[in-house]
Amino acid sequence: MKNLKFTLILFSSFLAVSLSVAQSIDEGKKFLYYEKYVSAKNVFQQLLSVNPNNEEAAYWLGQTLIAPDEEKDIEGAKALYVKGLSANPNSALLNAGMGHVELLEGKTQPARNHFETAISLSGGKSIDVLDAVGFANGDYDSKFGDAAYAIEKLTQATNIKKFKDANVMTNLGDAYRKLGDGGSSQRSYETALTMDPNYARAKFRIGRIYQSQGLTQESIYLQYYNDAIALDPNYTPVYFYLHQYFYLTDVGKSAMYLDKYLQSKGSDETNACFLNAQMKFAQGLFADAFTLSENCIASSATPYPNLYGLKAYSAYKMGDSINAKTGFDMYFQKQNPAKIGSRDYETYAKVLLKFQGNEALAGVFIEKAVELDSTETGKVNLLKSIASIYESRKLYGDAADWYKKIVYLKKVPSKTDLYNAGIGYYRIGQYYPAIQMFDLYAQKFPEDIFGYYYKGGAQAGIDTLMTFDSAYQTYTKAVAVGEAYPDKSKILTLIKGSYTYLIIYAANKLKDKELALGFTDRALLLDPADTVFIGFKESISKMGASKPPASKPPVPPKKN
Repeated sequence: MKNLKFTLILFSSFLAVSLSVAQSIDEGKKFLYYEKYVSAKNVFQQLLSVNPNNEEAAYWLGQTLIAPDEEKDIEGAKALYVKGLSANPNSALLNAGMGHVELLEGKTQPARNHFETAISLSGGKSIDVLDAVGFANGDYDSKFGDAAYAIEKLTQATNIKKFKDANVMTNLGDAYRKLGDGGSSQRSYETALTMDPNYARAKFRIGRIYQSQGLTQESIYLQYYNDAIALDPNYTPVYFYLHQYFYLTDVGKSAMYLDKYLQSKGSDETNACFLNAQMKFAQGLFADAFTLSENCIASSATPYPNLYGLKAYSAYKMGDSINAKTGFDMYFQKQNPAKIGSRDYETYAKVLLKFQGNEALAGVFIEKAVELDSTETGKVNLLKSIASIYESRKLYGDAADWYKKIVYLKKVPSKTDLYNAGIGYYRIGQYYPAIQMFDLYAQKFPEDIFGYYYKGGAQAGIDTLMTFDSAYQTYTKAVAVGEAYPDKSKILTLIKGSYTYLIIYAANKLKDKELALGFTDRALLLDPADTVFIGFKESISKMGASKPPASKPPVPPKKN
């Protein structure tokens, strides 16, 4: 009896400890669900401090480290899983966790090996392991995950006896959404809600499906977001998403949802200082945003990197180039390069150009911005932004170099694109690249005089002694095209300029009086009162009869 009593006491103590551990794991997972990463991390770390071999706590701590969008600690999670596997290489969960880390690193085959090992070790019968594998691959934001593989493994989990897990079903919905199967995705989310009617994450995810269909579905997806809040007012992700959603369109609503987000999540869990300063920026209170950013930086031992960027943008908006440069200098030092965006590079480049000696670095940053932009329009706008700065400073050659990039970037460059590149070179006497651009202009727009006119001018700029006839031939084409214009009023200067060269060439180089007079008479038909052409006619008329040269002038060599 005494031994039985002792056994019962031991069993009761074991049961209490087991329940405590289980509750703690569940508590940590609940914090993770609400994206309360600090609290979740504290729970799992505490469990590991009590029992370093707690593989479940180690797995979930790793998930907590890699979950945040802004501050993923992939190296930390990797070190944790490596350490756990060195002590327990047969842990199915830790193998799944290591595969997740490897996916984030882009190591798809090693990741698949770890996933298959995890499934094999668990006999393919563990819902938690199959969910871990499916979640790692099916996450909509995961770049290297295999959605079809995720669906296979998550479906396998749903077929295990007594399955009823809203989280797994929602992960399955995410995998279908990643695969592009919106119908199956929504059905999975709805099934999750039958398992747990208050599972706000599933309701929120349905809203994301409708949002992906465009603004025509706005009322539907916003209703789903509001429904998610109604199901669980503590579900913080939806508040933050709505804050971001209205950030550029309705600052009042954005601020309201930010307040709800901060209240729901708690100040220890957020970069509240940054978010409040960012909201001042959205409201156009740039001086306040700048001051708050500085205060946030000063009050933190390890300031949030985005604070430096916010400080820089605030100063930039105020026209304070010095503080904008200081802010961007620090932002680019502190921020993870993978998180620096196209607009960051572009704005930093514009700030750098306010100070002499930074032109080369500014160019590098614009190139990075162009590389990151996914659209032709975006890339072109970036190149134009830097080109126009050089142009405004009368640095026409530098401007032309950037405009030229637009010509070769666009599938169908316009007249303006070609003109901007060519005229910059033309203005500073870089005639060979000018000829290249205006020759391309003439090829693409053969009925337009501009290409021929400026190409001829560049050729004449090279051949000042009229040794070759290339400019003569081009200007001949220019007047032929110009004379065909129904309305010559806007190009009159170009036609007259072309005739001027032809007259001078015919009279001085070819010694052909009749040809020169013919060009002069045609020019005077355009403008009988033009004193220059009247003077040409008087001078040429006094020339003695001369025989034009028997052969054409030599063709000039092409510059490589």
